[in-house]
Amino acid sequence: MISRRSWLSNSLTAIAGAALLAPSELLALQHRESQLAQRLSDTNNDEGYWELVKSQFVLEEELRYFNNGSLGTCPEYVVKATEQFRRTLDGFPSKYMWGGWADQKEAVREKAAALFSVSPETIALIHNTTEGMNLIASSLQLEKGEEVLLSNHEHTSARIPWKHWQEHKGAVLKTVELPLLPNSIEEVVDLFRQAITRKTRVISLVHVTNTNGMRLPVKEITEMAHEHGVLVAVDGAQSMGMFEINLEELGCDFFTSSSHKWLFSPKGMGIFYATETAQKLLSPLVVCRGYDDPSIRRFENYNTRNLPELLGLGAALDFRELVGAEKIESRVYELKHYLRDQLAGDERFALKTPASDMLSAGIQTVEVVGKDVKEVKKQLAEEFQIDCRPMSSHDLNGLRISLAIFNTKADIDYLLGALKTI
Repeated sequence: MISRRSWLSNSLTAIAGAALLAPSELLALQHRESQLAQRLSDTNNDEGYWELVKSQFVLEEELRYFNNGSLGTCPEYVVKATEQFRRTLDGFPSKYMWGGWADQKEAVREKAAALFSVSPETIALIHNTTEGMNLIASSLQLEKGEEVLLSNHEHTSARIPWKHWQEHKGAVLKTVELPLLPNSIEEVVDLFRQAITRKTRVISLVHVTNTNGMRLPVKEITEMAHEHGVLVAVDGAQSMGMFEINLEELGCDFFTSSSHKWLFSPKGMGIFYATETAQKLLSPLVVCRGYDDPSIRRFENYNTRNLPELLGLGAALDFRELVGAEKIESRVYELKHYLRDQLAGDERFALKTPASDMLSAGIQTVEVVGKDVKEVKKQLAEEFQIDCRPMSSHDLNGLRISLAIFNTKADIDYLLGALKTI
């Protein structure tokens, strides 16, 4: 429990500094989280613990939310902290927008770097995954005929930047067709290996697909790609925060993600990673004074930006530290297995996501056999107040069920009861 409670000394005070918030407001937030830490330590029943975690989120009371893969929710602590940052900014706008929060911004960068076990000098605090993909695709100097490999499960916001920035120069976008249910990591790696030619310059791949939650073996694909001198860019929108990620171990050159999904940060925040070598290949999307900063900060230099949201990301990282990264990952997999075990052998349902924990995690796509997924989605919403994403591409006809730490086994039971009724 010491590791979970010690976050308090490094949370809002470390991000903001005692002068940022009025003492009474700062103490109130810290007191509330101290009480939560104590309650967590006193909770012996495992589901009781997660019911308590769920109570910290601000979802509507009757809503069962299984759509975190589209957009996450914030815990109340993050909401309140961000509100206080906003009030502080509006109390002295010019001070905090231009320099007054310089140390606090760097504290958030350090927390983000710690999330990935990398140097802060490899982390830029951007807006979302799409921005990061555009930064990469717009920067690389590909020549006519040179190739970018993408899987057939890439999000449109990961594919379109390559199309927009590179196709007019004659670069070729090649699609690697992935099976919905691969049997092994090596099967997936082999598909990329077979697609590489002497003209391949980049592999741009999703870490966890937004379609059926397939988890791609980034480490193994990167090792293979680097043997051929090929760069690797990773769309981590559905992986960052879902499970632990060590970017040094993955070895990819670029990693971009939105923190408003599985990190539960304020909306419109993202984290971008580039190795110090790979940074030299990039040019800022937006330029203003300071554009020639040699550090990775030049990619987040927008002049005026929503700094309360940025500091709110720091608060979200502190909340994650309170619960514990290892515990979050374990819980995500526990919920995955609980859902799949309940559906096993029931011919009314078809699981469209790989079973292996090496090939999937907190997103599971389920077809109600014989039912159109859009009608199932509508019925779940209107009759049961359940929100999840219908997926029709890739012949899925399935409900994408996102399992996050604010979901409980009781929530899954309710979902399954609704699906069986339908």
